[in-house]
Amino acid sequence: MSRDCFFEKMFEKTDFSAVGFASGDYENCVFNNCNFSGIDLSAIKFTESVFNSCNLSMVKLTKTALQDVKFKECKLLGLHFENCNDFLFSIDFDGCNLNFSSFYKKNIKKTHFKNCTLQETDFTETDLTGSVFDNCDLARATFDHTILEQVDFRTSYNYSIDPEMNRMKKAKFSLAGISGLLDKYDIDVEQAGN
Repeated sequence: MSRDCFFEKMFEKTDFSAVGFASGDYENCVFNNCNFSGIDLSAIKFTESVFNSCNLSMVKLTKTALQDVKFKECKLLGLHFENCNDFLFSIDFDGCNLNFSSFYKKNIKKTHFKNCTLQETDFTETDLTGSVFDNCDLARATFDHTILEQVDFRTSYNYSIDPEMNRMKKAKFSLAGISGLLDKYDIDVEQAGN
């Protein structure tokens, strides 16, 4: 059974939740201001594609291939990235809302999260080695047995990470954010002179 292939196509302001989304392979495609909310993207392959200002909240990602895919200014609420196909899995986020999403046990080394909201996002047992969280809100995000080696948190905020429960060698933090590593001790950290 052959699959539909879409190469270098641009999709503009399409409400796929109303018209449906064709199963197949999408390579070098661009999706601008499209609505995917709640639809099933299972077993669809996206390669070197970009999603701009799209709503992908609550989409189903069972065996979905995301290979070098970029999300810019997208709404990605409640997504279960752990269900995606692991082969060549590579994603990048800029200005996205990823609240309530999950990367449970996912290998997402060197992933960039820039200007993202990641409230209550689950990174349990995720390998984030070498990733960057640039100006991200990590309120109530879960880091449990997570590999955070060489991860850059210097410009991010609201995180609470237990250094005893995560691998954190050479991770980078700002002085202002250091209190997020001490939350479990319930102590107050104040700057001298205050």
